[in-house]
Amino acid sequence: MDTLLKMEDITKEFPGVKALNGVSFDLQPGEIHALIGENGAGKSTLMKILTGIYKQDAGTIKFNDKPFSAMNPKHAQDQGISMIHQEFNLIPDLTVAENIYLAREPRHFRNLLIDDRTMIGKSQKLINSLGLKIHASTLVKNLSVAEMQMVEIVKALVVESEILVLDEPTSALSEKEVTKLFEIIKHLKSSGVGIIYISHRLEEFDALVDRVTVLRDGKFVATREWNDVGIPDLIRMMVGRTLSDQYPRRDAHIGEVVFRAEHISQGKKLKDISFEVRSGEVLGIDGLMGAGRTELARAIFGADKIDHGSVWLEGNSFTPRSPVDAILRGIAYLPEDRKKEGLFLDLEVDTNLLSANLTMCSRYGIIDDKLADSIVQRKIEELKIKTPSSRQIVKFLSGGNQQKVLVARWLCKDAKVVIFDEPTRGIDVGAKYEIYNLMNAVAERGSAVIMISSEMSEILGMSDRIVVMCEGKVTGELSAAEATQEKLMHLASNPDGKGGLN
Repeated sequence: MDTLLKMEDITKEFPGVKALNGVSFDLQPGEIHALIGENGAGKSTLMKILTGIYKQDAGTIKFNDKPFSAMNPKHAQDQGISMIHQEFNLIPDLTVAENIYLAREPRHFRNLLIDDRTMIGKSQKLINSLGLKIHASTLVKNLSVAEMQMVEIVKALVVESEILVLDEPTSALSEKEVTKLFEIIKHLKSSGVGIIYISHRLEEFDALVDRVTVLRDGKFVATREWNDVGIPDLIRMMVGRTLSDQYPRRDAHIGEVVFRAEHISQGKKLKDISFEVRSGEVLGIDGLMGAGRTELARAIFGADKIDHGSVWLEGNSFTPRSPVDAILRGIAYLPEDRKKEGLFLDLEVDTNLLSANLTMCSRYGIIDDKLADSIVQRKIEELKIKTPSSRQIVKFLSGGNQQKVLVARWLCKDAKVVIFDEPTRGIDVGAKYEIYNLMNAVAERGSAVIMISSEMSEILGMSDRIVVMCEGKVTGELSAAEATQEKLMHLASNPDGKGGLN
């Protein structure tokens, strides 16, 4: 079989960092080849070189046995190489068809006018060919995350891509949506498309992957047939060590009830939700996408107004009116989308870390720079945040280290309740383990921890107790000892299940 893509000895340096050091990678037609490694291993840099975002300092690329160098992403796409990024490249206020044919619109009347009818018709035909229930005239902003993912794939089909790069394609999808995505990927594979699949969810690979290549610290580690290697071996190759337990053990000392939500309602999103969490406890909140988990967290934190209900914190009842109100009372929230809602990406590590803690390092309204620096340096060391300095811009850190900066911000506050919403989304297995250790440390110091996660194994592995939601309601509550995947899935898909606490 002819090799579709061959990248040899690729090297790329940035100021002070060798992102790639002699990395090689190849892809066959009709193959699904996984590319894995910790955040910062060089996966994204390698793919950005392939798609023309960066230019390599050394090394060669051959595409269909011919030397290849993309000038920019559009040039790469025109040549048959498309990449679907974790953050979608869609324009919300345009229709599905307009996004699919952006910069390639069919035209008429001497090429002066866009032929909307043809564009919508061709788009709908492609959409239908994948068995999708999306209308080509729908505005993208009205689609679900899963539907946006499918539109990105359709965009790649329009240019008849020979290579499709998928970066964390399932990170925001439900189990049902993942199944549909896998069907589409297998369809593309059967038609000869070579697929480069980047994901931290190694358990997905059994259903898809032919081969896997591991990178670590910008270097090539190994390429293996998927059927010849186990997940523990891959983890060892990725992190350079063995993780004895995926979920670290915690010395749990569960105390009195710290926080209680009573009869929380918010339109059709939240329906009479009640639960409680104790000091030293990790309470997992499980549910499928759209169950209302993030909406509940935002309501508790005062980010969204509730219609009815109240919360109790250490015996005192109040209605959360704003995030500032919640923070002052001792509630911290690490949002699901750390980049959009949690961090100031264009500001430095120290600014992000201190943004909720300025009173700790100021006197009479004036910041004590020496005290501020000592607080920041102490947290960087305690949390093992990998950064060249406290003045590094946060967007240049890996996903795991960005999450650590967010955790460090709230560790300074000594919060009574800490809500982790999808704490390890988009983070590699090594960094996940470190985040789990930090969560355990928060619980061990006596805080009440609420963890929302779409990964069932994470819910089962980290929680002392689990509350399950479906369609805005609490449908059940299980202790860690009695919880199983089957029980959680039954409750998460059964809106008529058991209600909340009375």
